[in-house]
Amino acid sequence: MKFSWRVLVLWTLPALVIGFFFWQGAFAGAPADMGRNTASTRMTYGRFLEYLDANRVTNVDFYEGGRTAIVEAVDPDLDNRVQRVRVDLPINAPELITKLKDKGVSFDAHPMRNDGAIWGLIGNLIFPILLITGLFFLFRRSSNLPGGPGQAMSFGKSRARFQMEAKTGVKFDDVAGIEEAKEELQEVVTFLKQPEKFTAVGARIPKGVLLVGPPGTGKTLLAKAIAGEAAVPFFSISGSEFVEMFVGVGASRVRDLFKKAKDKAPCLIFIDEIDAVGRQRGAGIGGGNDEREQTLNQLLTEMDGFEGNTGIIIIAATNRPDVLDAALLRPGRFDRQVIVDAPDRKGRLEILKVHARNKKVDPAVSLEVVARRTPGFTGADLANLLNEAAILTARRRKDSITQIEIDDAIDRLTIGLTLNPLLDSNKKRLIAYHEVGHALLATLLPHADPLNKVTIIPRSGGVGGFSQQILNEEMIDSGLYTRAWIQDNITMTLGGKAAEAEVFGESEVTGGASNDLKMVTNLARKMVTMYGMSDLGLVALETQNSDVFLGRDWVNRNEYSEEMATKIDRQVREMAISCYQQARKIIRENRALVDRLVDLLVEQETIEGEQFRKIVAEYTQLPEKQQLVVSG
Repeated sequence: MKFSWRVLVLWTLPALVIGFFFWQGAFAGAPADMGRNTASTRMTYGRFLEYLDANRVTNVDFYEGGRTAIVEAVDPDLDNRVQRVRVDLPINAPELITKLKDKGVSFDAHPMRNDGAIWGLIGNLIFPILLITGLFFLFRRSSNLPGGPGQAMSFGKSRARFQMEAKTGVKFDDVAGIEEAKEELQEVVTFLKQPEKFTAVGARIPKGVLLVGPPGTGKTLLAKAIAGEAAVPFFSISGSEFVEMFVGVGASRVRDLFKKAKDKAPCLIFIDEIDAVGRQRGAGIGGGNDEREQTLNQLLTEMDGFEGNTGIIIIAATNRPDVLDAALLRPGRFDRQVIVDAPDRKGRLEILKVHARNKKVDPAVSLEVVARRTPGFTGADLANLLNEAAILTARRRKDSITQIEIDDAIDRLTIGLTLNPLLDSNKKRLIAYHEVGHALLATLLPHADPLNKVTIIPRSGGVGGFSQQILNEEMIDSGLYTRAWIQDNITMTLGGKAAEAEVFGESEVTGGASNDLKMVTNLARKMVTMYGMSDLGLVALETQNSDVFLGRDWVNRNEYSEEMATKIDRQVREMAISCYQQARKIIRENRALVDRLVDLLVEQETIEGEQFRKIVAEYTQLPEKQQLVVSG
C-alpha cells in the first residue's frame, strides 16, 4: 500500500485531541508544588479540626488559594507516627488561621500559578484549529477527484482524454481479420494526412464514421489504430460520460468538447458506446430522459449545425445501432457506417497469427486447424483462447503451447471446465450410449456436419459429455441453411434420446435430452414460421427475435390468428416426431456398431472424429460427404 501523509494526519488528529483533553483534565489545574507534596489519603475538615484541638497537627501547607491543604498530623492509630493527609477546606473559614496561630502550628501558603488559564485557553483553541486543519486536508484531497468540490466550477467541462499525438501502441498492422473495415478507415487517415488528394476531385472529408458490430469484434481496437496512424490531436470519451443527473450538464460538456476540438483541428474525436447518449428521442415508458435528449440535441447540432465543424472527424462505436436516433445516423453526421463483424476463417487465421506473436507456440501447432475449429469466434474470443492455452501450458509445466492445450482451451471456452471422470459404470455407460447416438447420426446422415470428437468426460454446468461437430462455416456465416441440413441436424440432435430408448427402453429414458429438445423445437419452428419449409406454404409468420426497446416495441405481437398458431404447433410436432423415428431406425439398424463404439468410449473416454469414422466404415458405407472429410 502506498504511504500517505494525509491519511496519517487524518487518523492522528482525533487521537491527539482526545489525548490532549485527558492530559489537560489530569494536570492542567494542578498546583505548582503539588507534584512533590501530594498526599495518599484524605481527611475531612471536621476531623482536621478535632486533630487541631487535640494538638496533633504539626504543619499545614495551603494550596489553590486556600481551598486545599496538606496537613502533617500525629495519628494515634498508627503508633503516633506523622501522617500527611489532604484536606478540602471550606471557602469561608477565616477563623482557621487564628486557630493555627493559637495552637502554634506552623503553616505556609503556596501561591497559584497561571498555568490553568493558559492551558484552558490552549484547550479552547486547539480543537477548532485541528478541525479546520483536518477539513483543509479533506478539501484538498477531494478537489482532485472527478466531480469533487474543487471542480464545482468545471462541472460542465468535457472529460474527454486528449492526446496531441496519440501513442496507443496500436497500428493497422496490429489489426487483422476485418480487412474491409480497416480499408475504409485507412481512407480516413489519408484524408487527414493528404486532404488535397481528395479535394482535388471534389471529395469532402467525411464528418463521422460509425463502427457497428457485436461485442469483441475490434471496434475500439480500430479506433486505437486510427489514433496511432493519423498523428493528429485525438480526443476519446465514452458516451456515458456526457450524461449526468443534472439537466444541461451533458449538453455543456458536448459544447466544451467541440470547442476544444475546433481549436485543435484537424483532429479526431472517438466516442465509445455512443448508444448511451444517442438513443432515440421520445422513447421510453412515461417519457424520455430530458438530460439525455438535450445532450443528444446538442451533439446533433455540433456535428452538423449552423456553424459546422470543419476539420473534425468523429468516430463512434456501438453494438446497438437499432436503438440510435435516425437524425444521428443520417449523412452529414455519420457519413459512413462500417460493419465490424465476426471474422471468417481467413480472418480468424490472421487474428491468431497476431496474438501468437508474443507467445511460445510449438511449431507443430496448425493455426489453420484452430481457425477451422472456431467458427463464430470474435477477435476478443481468439485472444482469450490463446491466453487460456498459455495458462494451461504453464500449469502443466510445458515449455511451449501445443495443440493439446489449444484443443482443451477451445473445449473449456465453448463447453465448460473439465471435471473428474465418472466412476459409476452404469451412469458412465448410459451417457456413452447417449453421446454415441449423437455421434453416429452425425456420421451416417448425408447432410450433417462431420464429427470432430465425442467424449464422456464431464464438464461444469451439468454437462456429462458431448458430441462435437465441425460446423459448416459458410452456411453459418451466410445464414443460408438448406432444408436437408436442418432436418439432418434435428435428427442428429434427437440421436441421444433415440439411443436411450432403443437400448434401455422408453421407461428408462432420462431427462438428459432437455436441451436437445429445446434446440429441436427452435429449429423446427424456424422451418415453419420463417423459412417456409412446411405444408403451411411460403409465408413468413415470425421474424428474428430481437431485444425489446422500451417505448417502441414493448410487446412482440404475433401477426397470425389462434387457428394458425395451432397449425404451427402441429407442424413443429410432426417434424420432431418424424426425425425422432428416423433416428431410432438408424440406431436400431446399427445396434452392433453402437455397442462396439460404446465399449470403446467407456474405455477411452474420448474418441476423435477420424477414429470414429474408421470404425463406422467397417460396418457400413459412409455418405459421400463424410468420405471427403480430411483430418486436421
